[in-house]
Amino acid sequence: MIKAIAIDDEPLALKIIAHFCDEIDFIQLEKTFTKPSEAIKHLKKFPVDLLFLDIQMPSKNGLDFYKMLEQETMVIFTTAYSEYAVEGFNVNAVDYLLKPFSFERFQIAVQKAQNENNFRQSVSVQTQLLIRADYKLNKIDFEDILLIEGLDDYVQIHLKDKTKIVARLSMKSILENFLFHYLPEFTDLILFR
Repeated sequence: MIKAIAIDDEPLALKIIAHFCDEIDFIQLEKTFTKPSEAIKHLKKFPVDLLFLDIQMPSKNGLDFYKMLEQETMVIFTTAYSEYAVEGFNVNAVDYLLKPFSFERFQIAVQKAQNENNFRQSVSVQTQLLIRADYKLNKIDFEDILLIEGLDDYVQIHLKDKTKIVARLSMKSILENFLFHYLPEFTDLILFR
């Protein structure tokens, strides 16, 4: 479930976004705001995954609002002004909805947000390598791995300030299940023999 809020100075625009979110089963619109200052206070206490954010607002420009956020939150800009589209994508917006937008166009935008959210979760979940060796399960932090050495049907994992771990495991299974999927930058630490 993607938690979201919407910020727009037009109450009618917020009602449309709320209605569209009610039709999407993976979006939970938690709150709507007409004042960016209230939204900032809410976000500090209750972070969300996604913002629906108007760009042209009287008190604050939506682009400036988004740039000042401390947490990394996905954003879909909603505005009546097409001239902001390029700048919206320069801040890595998930999408840019030009008002008035249809429900079908809204669905496309939130599907992009769901795809981005799924990608972020898959990348950030794994921080350890779990290896069974010496009759126990070893939890190895990725940051402690210096080198993984392939030795026929075994691997030898060299760790910072620790002893080596030797496990009956093929290098192929480590590569397929862990490193290439989660941390492609580790591939230069692999030594084949």
